[in-house]
Amino acid sequence: MNLEEFIRLSLQEDIGEGDHTSLACIPSGSKGKAKLLIKDTGVIAGVALAETIFKMADPSLRFNKLLDDGSIVKHGDIVFTVEGDDQSILKTERLVLNCMQRMSGIATTTKLYVERLAGLHSRVLDTRKTTPLMRELEKWAVRIGGGLNHRMGLYDMIMIKDNHVDYAGGIIPAIKNVKSYLEKTKLLIPVEIETRNLEEVKEVLAEGGINRIMLDNFKPQQLKAAVALIAGRYETEASGGITLDTIRSFAETGVDYISVGALTHTVKALT
Repeated sequence: MNLEEFIRLSLQEDIGEGDHTSLACIPSGSKGKAKLLIKDTGVIAGVALAETIFKMADPSLRFNKLLDDGSIVKHGDIVFTVEGDDQSILKTERLVLNCMQRMSGIATTTKLYVERLAGLHSRVLDTRKTTPLMRELEKWAVRIGGGLNHRMGLYDMIMIKDNHVDYAGGIIPAIKNVKSYLEKTKLLIPVEIETRNLEEVKEVLAEGGINRIMLDNFKPQQLKAAVALIAGRYETEASGGITLDTIRSFAETGVDYISVGALTHTVKALT
């Protein structure tokens, strides 16, 4: 789903046949002004989205941006103002707030994780643990917070996980099947494979034909051994239960990427 379609459907979901409260209370053609006032501390995200929502709902609305996406905000800051038709402002404000509060919470959380890795090689990745139909916005917020996006969906990367390995009959059959599939379909997409122990890592290295090795639920000491074994031949990614308190110990192993589902699936909205 593209951004314009998301906005259109979201407005339709909320407005339906009409914002009857505003239509009943507010005289047609009356003009006003609103502002986004911050009550919390964090990273603001969704400013560009807010402008797009207002302009799609009513092109005559005047949007005045005061702070950019990625800015650090605190209680009392004003992010933007919007002026124009009162009814248009009232019917769009909730969609803007819903999106920005969630996006800002994600950006704020992501920044905390990124800051824990200061001075180290590792980069923070998101996952597919996103809100249905809001993935584009949530991954956008991760980028605003300084993180990187993993695959967008099932279509832009082959990611051989433990279930695929088990159903295929093992690491080597799974990789061979992927090589055959890519040759047949002529697809040029990256391949990642999940490993659960050093023996599986050795099997991957023996077969080759992938771009990145995920080291799932490895403890830091095991992870360090795996990174040394891979020795830069492929990108490496740590995953599985990594928290804000533990992420630096994983990064100190030299792993390239650390994926954190909590960036999007358990985030607290910013108000």
